[in-house]
Amino acid sequence: MKNKAQIAIFSVFVALFFNACALSEPEIYDYSSLQQAKPRSILVLMPTNETTEVDAGAAVLANAIYPLSEAGYYVFSPALVHETFKNNGIYEASEIQNVSAHKLRQIFGVDAVLYMDVVKYGTSYMLLNSVSVVAVNAKLVDLRSGATLWEGSAQVSDDSSRGSNDLVGMLISAVIKQIGDTVSDAGYKLSASADAMLLGQNCNKCLLYGPYSPHYGRDRQLGGGK
Repeated sequence: MKNKAQIAIFSVFVALFFNACALSEPEIYDYSSLQQAKPRSILVLMPTNETTEVDAGAAVLANAIYPLSEAGYYVFSPALVHETFKNNGIYEASEIQNVSAHKLRQIFGVDAVLYMDVVKYGTSYMLLNSVSVVAVNAKLVDLRSGATLWEGSAQVSDDSSRGSNDLVGMLISAVIKQIGDTVSDAGYKLSASADAMLLGQNCNKCLLYGPYSPHYGRDRQLGGGK
């Protein structure tokens, strides 16, 4: 009886061990559409904004250009793109993102367009904590075929309570942090981190290197890590 119990316990342990291993394995992302399309130039549109912070879209857009350029893609100037839409009477991000792929291709002659959506942005204050968060979703679409080439999301945060167990200290820290973050717009700095995480090459589902990078074609093969 004792041996049976030990065998049962051992079996449960083995099952839990292999389940844990399976859960820890990174998701294999399918890059085949992106690899086949081989876009060289990317048009980054003003992100739509689901938050109450009016500057969220502009902050995320401004910080998206550098990681894309570093990744090896030709990226159109946001100022030029904004002026082009403005001259055509299109101002809102939702209106800009509703412009057809055919029209975008016709106007800019670009290979792909990056649609972004800001889900979270800014600092929220609670009794003993103040948290700044930026969360962004993105989708890269081929303007020649209309196919989705890549999708990703990223979220970064800064928590005022980290490393502190003193209630009074946590309360004071949270208040000071919220005031400081509101004045300095901590979301702008976090949006740079979120864009780098989303569009860089240091995560399992990040965008692949572009044709202007010396690492082009050598970063990931079929969705595995570096």
